Amino acid sequence: MAWRAKLQLDYRVEAGRCVARFLHEGPLRILQSLYPEGDAVCHNVLVHPPSGLVGGDTLDISISAEAGAHGLVTTPGATRFYRSEGETAAQRTRISLDAGARLEWLPLEAICYSGCIAENRLELALAPGSELIGWDVAALGLPEAGLPFASGSLQQHIEMPGAWLERGRIAAGDARLMDGPLGLAGRRCLATLFLVAGTELSRPRRERALELAREVIEAHPLAATAGATSPGPRVVAVRVLAPLVEPALGLLKAVRSAWRPELWDMPATVPRTWAL
Repeated sequence: MAWRAKLQLDYRVEAGRCVARFLHEGPLRILQSLYPEGDAVCHNVLVHPPSGLVGGDTLDISISAEAGAHGLVTTPGATRFYRSEGETAAQRTRISLDAGARLEWLPLEAICYSGCIAENRLELALAPGSELIGWDVAALGLPEAGLPFASGSLQQHIEMPGAWLERGRIAAGDARLMDGPLGLAGRRCLATLFLVAGTELSRPRRERALELAREVIEAHPLAATAGATSPGPRVVAVRVLAPLVEPALGLLKAVRSAWRPELWDMPATVPRTWAL
């Protein structure tokens, strides 16, 4: 029997505090709101109790933030796409921010087991004056455990209409993509960190975001397979290929820690669950 789960998470400011309100259907939950930075920023952990998706399962996540709200969403562990008998397993996330809102979308990696047919889709709608820092991290198989990504596929989609579109299909049987020098070159983790805005980022601010990211990259062991770019005036993106998840996530976390103080005038606070 396929699992179909939905979650609506809304951030708003009430009595000077950012609060989270949510509704859910099926096995998808938000844990207690945390305030390690004080009342202005609400941290939440998104939990999927079955801990993985098989063919036919769908997770539909909708997140919104009203003016002045700042939410941070992460997960306690990886999303897992298991082997499918033919149907697609899908996670679809839609984020909508009102003017002046901020959100950080920081789920841990999506692991694609051999034989999965997976879709991971993120749609962003940002009003003028709103901003988001987020990332997308995919791990293909578990090579260190002797479980390579030998069959199956992952469809990835990130879209902010009118400003940015990333869409690609990774098929385990595509040898040129998986192992070719112009593809993944044998690496099995690909990750993207992004700063996106509802209005054009000023040129000095975009250049500073790129400069900070490149400073982190140059000092990191993955420098040869990472880079920072601005594919449009509302987007700054950092991309990395790695053999494993941990160093890739470490690089993205370091860039986020550099961006937060400089671009948002906020300390580089990390979610408490990352320390567990």
